[in-house]
Amino acid sequence: MRLQVILNILGILLALFSTSLLPPLALSLIYSDNTTTAFLVAYLVTLTTGIACYLPTRRQGRDLRLRDGFLIVVLFWTVLASFGALPLFLSNNPAMGLTDAFFESMSGLTTTGATVLVGIDDLPISIRYYRQQLQWLGGMGIVVLAVAVMPMLGIGGMQLYRAETPGPIKNSKLTPRITETAKALWYIYLGLTVACAIGYWLAGMTVFDAIGHSFSTVAIGGFSTHDASIGFFNSPLIAAIASLFMIAAGMNFALHFVALRQRNFLVYLQDTEVRVFLGFLLLVTVLTCGVLWSTNTFSDATTTLWHGVFQVISIGTTTGFTTSGFHWWPSLLPVLLIMMSGIGGCAGSTAGGVKVIRMILLYKQGRREINQLIHPSAFFPIKLGGKPVPDNVINAIWGFFALYIFSYLVLSLAMTATGADPLTAFSAVTACLNNLGPGLGAVAKNYAAIDPAGKWILSGAMLMGRLELFTLLVLLTPAFWRS
Repeated sequence: MRLQVILNILGILLALFSTSLLPPLALSLIYSDNTTTAFLVAYLVTLTTGIACYLPTRRQGRDLRLRDGFLIVVLFWTVLASFGALPLFLSNNPAMGLTDAFFESMSGLTTTGATVLVGIDDLPISIRYYRQQLQWLGGMGIVVLAVAVMPMLGIGGMQLYRAETPGPIKNSKLTPRITETAKALWYIYLGLTVACAIGYWLAGMTVFDAIGHSFSTVAIGGFSTHDASIGFFNSPLIAAIASLFMIAAGMNFALHFVALRQRNFLVYLQDTEVRVFLGFLLLVTVLTCGVLWSTNTFSDATTTLWHGVFQVISIGTTTGFTTSGFHWWPSLLPVLLIMMSGIGGCAGSTAGGVKVIRMILLYKQGRREINQLIHPSAFFPIKLGGKPVPDNVINAIWGFFALYIFSYLVLSLAMTATGADPLTAFSAVTACLNNLGPGLGAVAKNYAAIDPAGKWILSGAMLMGRLELFTLLVLLTPAFWRS
């Protein structure tokens, strides 16, 4: 473990992150919303800390090993969440304690969308913007953004990219050079964001709301500049635009890259994971709209359709936007939708959850085991897209799934120990571990009522979900720390 190298890189990343505090600082100056001091102090503290970490270690060699990459990723997400909480903690409006500020910052950066804030419409414009920007930065991972810059500083970045990128297969690269890979991902990410913002603006949002909601839509975050979320606009057209971009952001960004490079959009339909992802959303949408219609939940078929379709896509992609809230919907729908978030979007997307590709391979493995019982001597390879999947990938997925279930149970029990009722405890853990946001019970609208200890537990769940368990849990093993 090369601690000086790690400290050097953390210093660079903190200095880079400090620049993200300049846009909300500018807004606070323009609108005189009394948050200037909070953002200025946060900027200076973050920048100074970054420089203090960098200068003493600037002459160190910068070759990274894989274990260094894992440690940097975990440290940076926790350190970043801590420094990201500074403006919220220092601001007088909202008046937030350390626990609430850290929870909100972690929720934003992990694109979870769980909030402790009430009265968002009345917050200073700089704070409202800052929350949305946190999600946008966290959407693809600020570490991947930094990887595009690192090689210019003489720092190899593949270890960081492998440790942070979601999905079961970590070694694939879109292009031969990691710098090009990171840049390609960010160009696509930025392009989707701009297109989404323009769509929202043309549909009737203000420029501020359009930019803010495009940040959280493409990041699959769920933060909104209004308490009522997307329901504030009461617009089927805005809901349709949001649904389109949530689906796009829930797909593997590698497919977007290939489709654009080849100018062939049939690539999406040729991908097994995308077909299952879209088919699953369609199946749950039909079921949801059918239940809403049969129970007369809404006044007419049109209202039923757009609320049902939007909410399924929002929860299924783990975005967490709401139109009317789904916690009061009839029959099995609230539980069905929040359980749906456990599957989430595609690998290589900004979505949370287990990921569709893992569920596909778990299903194929289950079928293989059944066939093996019937034909013990036969050989049944597991294939994806016509190609055999290596057994080590299948084993890794089983390990991930086992850790996911174990973590879910432990975190849920820990939440009940803080005094939360079972429904609130289990739904809060589900929402945070899957980076969804809204839950059921006391966390249906916000997390303000959760015990402080519970907020720290859920902050850990958000981090585990964002880093997909292994990246974080590997640091807890004694073998990791042996030289």
